[in-house]
Amino acid sequence: MKRLCIAALALASSACALADSAPSPIYGVTIPDGYRQWELVAPAQEADPLNELRVVLGNSAALKAYREGKLPFPDGTVLAKLAWKHEQSPEFKTASIPGAATTVQFMVKDSKKYASTGGWGFGRFINGKPADEAQHQTCFACHQALVKDRDYVFTKLAP
Repeated sequence: MKRLCIAALALASSACALADSAPSPIYGVTIPDGYRQWELVAPAQEADPLNELRVVLGNSAALKAYREGKLPFPDGTVLAKLAWKHEQSPEFKTASIPGAATTVQFMVKDSKKYASTGGWGFGRFINGKPADEAQHQTCFACHQALVKDRDYVFTKLAP
């Protein structure tokens, strides 16, 4: 399959997406090939009303920046957030497990291409298809309001 690269730097692993992956509105971010093999940044549990279990994964540029405490993140950084409905395990009543998948979201750092949004492009996908433009319009505003001082990134590296 042909690959479309959304970010490539000599120091970072490229984040390439399958050619048949539709890009997100506004930002043009696509689903990176192989993102499920990226390293864990941190897990999270989102309370109601979303009631989700989430994990954030990062490509090699992201993890290098996290480990070095480097802000702003360098161009080529890509973060992925995977989310599932939160369910009680049928086998172990005190355990929470992922249920139905809800979204997969990406943040792609390219300080020139996304200069107007703090250097970040956003992609939110449901069942492999990009969410609508209205959902993408909320991304940067939320990050800007709450975590501007951390280069617009909510997730801290888990110890």
